[in-house]
Amino acid sequence: MPGSEIRNENEIKIGDEYFQILSEESGRVLSQGEPFVIVDIKKEKLVVKEGELFLYSDIEGNILREDTSGLGLYYRDTRFLKTFNLTLFGLPPVLLSSTADRAFMSQIELTNADFMTAGGIVVPQETINIRRIRVVNGKLFELIRVKNYNHFPVDISLEFEFDSDFADMFEVRGTKRTKYGARLAPKVTEDSILLAYHGLDAVLRKTVIHLETPASEIVGTTAIFRFRLQPRERRVIKFDIEPVLPETPPPEARDFNKAIADIRKSYENWFKSTTQIETDNELFTAVLRSSQRDIRMLATDTEIGFFLSAGVPWFVTPFGRDTIITCLQIMMLDADPALQTARVFTQLQGKTVDSWRDEEPGKIFHEVRRGELANIRAIPHTPYFGSADSTPLYLIMISEIFKWTGDIEMVRSMTDAIDQALSWIDEYGDIDGDGFVEYETRSRRGLVNQGWKDSGNSVVHADGRLAETPIALAEVQAYVYYAKRRMSEMFELLGNRDRSIELAGQAETLKKRFNEAFWMPEEGYFAMALDGEKEQVKTVTSNPAHGLWARIIDDEKAAQTVDRLMQPDMFSGWGIRTMSKSSINYNPMSYHNGSVWPHDNAIIIRGLKKYGFDEAANKVSTGLFDAALHYDYYRLPELFCGFTKRSISRPVNYPVACSPQAWAAGSVFMILQAMLGIEADAINNTVYVTSPSLPRWLKEADVNDMRVGKSTISLKFQRDGGVTSFVVSNKTGSIRTIVIE
Repeated sequence: MPGSEIRNENEIKIGDEYFQILSEESGRVLSQGEPFVIVDIKKEKLVVKEGELFLYSDIEGNILREDTSGLGLYYRDTRFLKTFNLTLFGLPPVLLSSTADRAFMSQIELTNADFMTAGGIVVPQETINIRRIRVVNGKLFELIRVKNYNHFPVDISLEFEFDSDFADMFEVRGTKRTKYGARLAPKVTEDSILLAYHGLDAVLRKTVIHLETPASEIVGTTAIFRFRLQPRERRVIKFDIEPVLPETPPPEARDFNKAIADIRKSYENWFKSTTQIETDNELFTAVLRSSQRDIRMLATDTEIGFFLSAGVPWFVTPFGRDTIITCLQIMMLDADPALQTARVFTQLQGKTVDSWRDEEPGKIFHEVRRGELANIRAIPHTPYFGSADSTPLYLIMISEIFKWTGDIEMVRSMTDAIDQALSWIDEYGDIDGDGFVEYETRSRRGLVNQGWKDSGNSVVHADGRLAETPIALAEVQAYVYYAKRRMSEMFELLGNRDRSIELAGQAETLKKRFNEAFWMPEEGYFAMALDGEKEQVKTVTSNPAHGLWARIIDDEKAAQTVDRLMQPDMFSGWGIRTMSKSSINYNPMSYHNGSVWPHDNAIIIRGLKKYGFDEAANKVSTGLFDAALHYDYYRLPELFCGFTKRSISRPVNYPVACSPQAWAAGSVFMILQAMLGIEADAINNTVYVTSPSLPRWLKEADVNDMRVGKSTISLKFQRDGGVTSFVVSNKTGSIRTIVIE
């Protein structure tokens, strides 16, 4: 194997270490013939995350050896722990409660069923309490407190089973492979268990389990703790689990208490640095708090820079459109994530033509992966560029950063990247030269569909035919229009008037052609796309409604568009569906063909407000707010099923939705900004407030210490009947507000 030296048929030297070889097929997720299952709707999950490390377990805090639903301890696209199971005398304890509402920490309360000790004493049920607390901060720290509530001593045996398959994230999600590296025999000492795998990429991956509390015995890779508890006595067990890669520095030395204290302080500092939002509706405020915790949870700082991961568990990685849209959603809360994201994305901007990765000069990537399969180029995600919308969204993000920060030097430093992105739109993005941006993959492992609805069956004609590429999506044209209009403003400020006029002209031409080519008079709505033959994809979907946000839709077509959007076949009561119920391809349980996505709805709500459809905006906002109240921690998931609200009492879960998901968490802030009508213009030290309109369930909203440029401003909004007004309650600097009715 590369990077190793085999001393004999069963022993290998890697670096300065010797290991026994267990198997040349250690990366296998499944045994031969074993079915792959990634859906387990019967069990809830717990997620704790910090940085690139996260634990995805069942609600008892375990990862059972036989689990096939993707549970594990993950780091950099690799599962470092596949089995992590606590038993009491070999049996699972009884769950009392479980929560991971703090995002970086979970607490699980367990008790016993009736059992008999080795001495023949019967211990009644619910007399032993096992409290399991874990925190992620550089490592996974675990603290277990066991307390005896009996009036007699009890002998306890707790067992912790550990194992790993070091599977690549793509394997976990179903990618098949035929070649693997070497699985290495565990190394066990008095206070540690070491699991290891030497991959085909010559990387030695290790899972180090350090037992701060020494085990009574270690059998294989199971640590057994035996002790006697007197009445009311308690015992604490501590250990930590660290994923180790050769190129990454070890985490800061911390014990359990310091790990909690440090990360709690980090959360508190970030919350204090952001806009402070309070409302008179405690439940809505709770949704805001939960969403902000999720945003902080998904913040990921790596050697390539800071970014917001797209979602747990499948997308803890830089993800083009998802990350950009999240940054746009939370700009009113904090512009700094967008600024840092822009730097990372500029660094990774396409530089050459590479068909394997669908890369082209100036293009913004779709997704980056850093596991074994990416390292050996079995997948093209290094990064992969199969996204038609990331590039115009990147330009919109740069413009929005400038709107909120007024940092003209930042813009000047990015003019080359801006020019390259604009060139990609006109040269490579417009595949057939018709003025629209299309997509068509060239990679044999690339995405067939390259808009935000990127599943293989998401772009489909009304008669059920899959659309043929190259495909021009409605929302991509809207983003391109918006990007060029915003860049026109930017170049005007930079003193390049000719470029500004050119881009403004291109934007207006695109708007005119879009309203002609995509409009369906018989539907009073826009086509989802144009296929490779320039035939309209007439299935009614949510895609064209993003054009409201971008303002590409002609004013005279807006009312019909909104009316069609709010019909019962599109609006479920919980939100706007991705596809009309009238479509033969509609399936409320599908990923993109009838489900409801919070981020999709948030963009549409923002657009409804821009065109003055306040009632419709508040109606959709109310549906999403009602949906959020049915989820744990008031956390909106990536998506949920599109069943009609009147026929069910709560939204129906989509089984493998990411939760938390960045652009689902960000949605509530975009929705609130739409309600309040807030826009920033930092270069002119101005905040615009356009037709604020609070829904019936929200009477007051306070936005405090909102940063605009070098100033801060606090605004207090209040609804009296059907009229929402506001006052400036505080400000620093010479910032002013302008009201637009």
